Amino acid sequence: MCRWLAYIGEPLRPSTIVLDATHSIVAQSLDSPLGAETVNGDGFGFGWYASGAAATAEPALFHSIEPAWNDQNLRELTRAIESPLFFTHVRAAAGPPIQQTNCHPFRYENWMFMHNGAISGWRDLKRDLTLAIDPGLYPNVLGTTDSEVLFHLALTLGLRDDPIAAVGRAIRMVESVGHEHDVRFPWQGTVAVSDGSTLWAFRYSSQGRTRSLFHSTDIPTLREMYPDQERLAAFGDHARVVVSEPLNDLPGVFVEVPESTAVVLDVDGYRHESFLGD
Repeated sequence: MCRWLAYIGEPLRPSTIVLDATHSIVAQSLDSPLGAETVNGDGFGFGWYASGAAATAEPALFHSIEPAWNDQNLRELTRAIESPLFFTHVRAAAGPPIQQTNCHPFRYENWMFMHNGAISGWRDLKRDLTLAIDPGLYPNVLGTTDSEVLFHLALTLGLRDDPIAAVGRAIRMVESVGHEHDVRFPWQGTVAVSDGSTLWAFRYSSQGRTRSLFHSTDIPTLREMYPDQERLAAFGDHARVVVSEPLNDLPGVFVEVPESTAVVLDVDGYRHESFLGD
């Protein structure tokens, strides 16, 4: 459906991976070998937490309905700023219209969210799931995507207190409502969410055949593996990337996230946790 990338670590010019990687997210927008759709040209989004004197709790967003490969503003922006945590998402629309309010990532206060996948039978499930959103949060739903509804369901169900449990409860609600409407496999997707200091990524589908997801190996290990790779000097020791597809072809640089898994990335590194497994 889409492709996405999330970075956490030392402040970095996003263009280093958004534009300059061998298989950058912009390159994947035009050619995505592991994606459900090869081309992801129905808009894109870039969200980032500022660093230094410009730092605020709330992330900034840039959305466009242009294809990512054709947007000069994305190139200018990602080369001009530095950020310790940013999201990039390229969209292949699966039904909801192509408009800026349907471009990921989505934001609420200091939280940022994006999704690759779909809620099956969305037209039948949409009303029940939307009405389950806390009325105080509903005015923040600006678009028409299933992904934005899931984000606000997770906020309703405790995202700010326990992200893993809240995303799990939101997906279980999707599955429950889906089964009530005779949808066999209601949920499919990978999700990224952040509060500005920690990054959580999820891989899960009702069918157990989820869209691909990878995270990078730690930088000190990569320097030992590839001492001649000058590009690694651009990254600090705590730099981590989670991405729908690997950004290069070097063996061991990217590790596939297992099915039914949550990945937690923060200043202490990263860890895997079981997520909605049987």
